[in-house]
Amino acid sequence: MSKEEDIRADLTSKFSYLEGKIIIPRPKRIFLELSPDNLAPVLSYAVEKLEFPHLCTITGLDEQDKLSFIYHLAQDRGILLNIKISVSRDNPVLKTITPYFPGAEIYERELVDLFGAKVVGLPEGNRYPLTDDWPAGQFPLRKDWKPDTQADKKESNHA
Repeated sequence: MSKEEDIRADLTSKFSYLEGKIIIPRPKRIFLELSPDNLAPVLSYAVEKLEFPHLCTITGLDEQDKLSFIYHLAQDRGILLNIKISVSRDNPVLKTITPYFPGAEIYERELVDLFGAKVVGLPEGNRYPLTDDWPAGQFPLRKDWKPDTQADKKESNHA
């Protein structure tokens, strides 16, 4: 059995709801999808028992009817575990993972600024990557986002 298969077997024996939801598309790549409520226990187990000590990044996806976020974890031996969660587009709430990865704060700020996610437990801090004067409620990585045209209207009135 490969190391990836060992990890799948370990995860499904610990979390029965993952049965049939873990995909290994090629060596050193493992993908799974779960509900946001199950993220913390799976993440904790992956970090503490399966030796995934590195958070590579968090990817945000606008899938039209929902927003999804993929947490990319890595082992020292090069295996990547990609954990996907999806939340309602109208109420995109997720919990911070900074207790496991303090460096996740910067990625979570991106999810707030660019997708409008509400990250519960994210410490107060500066906006990132948008500027402090960026208009509230404008999330440029959402597919339905359109730039505010007020500045364009003012310019056309002066022409």
